[in-house]
Order: sequence, then structure tokens, then C-alpha cells
Amino acid sequence: MLLAFDTATPLVSVALHDGESGDALHRPVVELVADRPMKHAEQLAPLIDRAMSDAGLVRQDLTAVGVGVGPGPFTGLRVGLVTARTLGHVLDIPVYGVCSLDVLAVQAVDTGEVAEPFAVATDARRKEVYLARYDADGVRLDGPVVGKPAALATHGPVVGQGALLYPEAFPLRVGPEAPSAGWLARTIAGERAELLDPEPLYLRRPDADSAHPPQPVS
Repeated sequence: MLLAFDTATPLVSVALHDGESGDALHRPVVELVADRPMKHAEQLAPLIDRAMSDAGLVRQDLTAVGVGVGPGPFTGLRVGLVTARTLGHVLDIPVYGVCSLDVLAVQAVDTGEVAEPFAVATDARRKEVYLARYDADGVRLDGPVVGKPAALATHGPVVGQGALLYPEAFPLRVGPEAPSAGWLARTIAGERAELLDPEPLYLRRPDADSAHPPQPVS
């Protein structure tokens, strides 16, 4: 049984998947989404426990862990990745990381939302977006990068919350807004995207560091 979770967005999501790729829309056994944003540390462990309970499983039933590696906020990614690595170590099972933008791309393609080359753009805060570009099959061509929407603007299809937030830069919004653990699990089970080490994809310095630049020592 594959346990997957994503903490790259304000709402934590958790899913359990039987690991069979099946058809493109093979559904997870359980999928849960947090009811409050920006509470990653408080909500991830209880959501995992609830998903396991709902499925009638114990942690020893898990055969792998999947985790979104971002790009996303420093704090959220850290919570998810530390949890994933800890579970993998304690249970002696593999841990697979996936770029969260790739998950959105797979969902958009498999649900028929796109049929031509497209981009995925998510909220990077500071009035910026994370963006990557994909071919019609959802294979990443370049990115992800972080930048101002005007500098990354396109008239082609754009998946993700970035298009919702900045319609002047991304007028053709399609598909899902945020990555989900259910689609993360499908992506891993079907090997639909590059499987990465469980390391954070930040693209820039953490907000906390940037807000407090080092002071010169006198």
C-alpha cells in the first residue's frame, strides 16, 4: 500500500493507493484534505492516522511513501519531507518524491483538460509564481522556475492557481488549481513523472531568511 501526501500548498492532502497503475483514473483507496490552511505541522500526522484507520490498515501494511517535493513554502515542504523520510526509515520502505507541478500536469492530461503543450503555474507568494512547461503528454520540457507573472506570461493553456491569481499574464486557465495526494499517488503508481529523492525543491531562499538579512558584525 502506497501512502502519499503533499504539503506544498496551504492545504495538506493525504491518500492511500493500492499501488496498481490500472487505467489512468485508478482511484486511491482513501483521500483526505485538511479543512484549515497553513496548519501543516498540526494536521499532517492526524490526517495520516485517520486515512490509515479509514482503510483498516496499520503502518506495517505500507510498502512505500510518496511525497510532493514542491516547489512550495519552506515550512510546509519541511513538514512533509521530514515525515516522509522518518516513515521510510522506521518502516524500511522506499520514499519517492515528485515535483508538485508534475502532479498537476499529469492530472490535467489524464482528465482531458489539455491536449496541446501547456504550462503549470502555482502561487509562489511575493507576487510571483512557480512555473514549468510541458508537452501535450504532460512531459516536463523546462522549469520549474520562479518569477514575476509578467515575465513568464503566456497565451497558451495554463494549469494551476497561478493562472487564477494572475489572469492578465495567463488568460487561458484550464484544469486543476492545486496538486492533490490522490493524483500524487496515481503519478507514482503509474510512473508518470520523474521519481526524485525526498529533498525540497525550494528555488529560492526561505521566506524567513529573506525577511531578515544578516547584519554586519562590528
